Amino acid sequence: MLGKGRKVSGRGETVAANYAFGPAEDDIIIKHRLLTRTTTTRGEPPLKKLQRKFTSFVLEVEKDEDNYNDCAKLSKAFLQELSTFEIPLLKSKVVIDANLREKENFNELKDEINRQILQAQTDIEDLKKQLEESKIERQHKEECEAIRKLISAQPPRSETQKSITELEKEIAALEAENTAGSRLLELRKKQFALLLHVVDELQNTIEEEQKSLIEEMRMVTEEQKSGMEDASGGSEAMAVD
Repeated sequence: MLGKGRKVSGRGETVAANYAFGPAEDDIIIKHRLLTRTTTTRGEPPLKKLQRKFTSFVLEVEKDEDNYNDCAKLSKAFLQELSTFEIPLLKSKVVIDANLREKENFNELKDEINRQILQAQTDIEDLKKQLEESKIERQHKEECEAIRKLISAQPPRSETQKSITELEKEIAALEAENTAGSRLLELRKKQFALLLHVVDELQNTIEEEQKSLIEEMRMVTEEQKSGMEDASGGSEAMAVD
């Protein structure tokens, strides 16, 4: 029923677009036609026919003649025409009441749909939040699984402790060797310093001995020179004598 209404509404909009009347004028014209029923029957419109019957009855009543039978006939005809005219009105009233009920049902349905839309929007927002929380939880699980695999790939604690103990022993041995090497190096330093000291003293001794030797040689040379001079002087004195 709603689909038909929309189809009719769309057709009405198309018709309104083809004519110079707006929606308000169309509603007035349609209402007037429904009330006067000028387009719902063939031949003379019912309202005009009723008006003609009523006019004939009134004119006949206003005559001064003894026309009771004619007035009764015209009255009966008018009442029949009035009943005939009233039946479509009653039908129209029933249709209007049905349309009003349908409109109320439509409004209730519209409110229910709007409520469901709002509820759906709220549910969507809640689902979005749950999705984000699920993504975060899944990411945490993946990180925990990666850490678990990394831990599983490592050797057992006993082997690790054994390796640590062996490394500590090796470190202690290397430290002992380092200490021994340091002591040996310190000893070699002292020995080398002593050697340098001895070499230095030996060099000083050699230099002093060389100086002494040179001094002795110089003294011997001077003595020889003195002896030669003394010898040459005596020979000259002997020659003078």
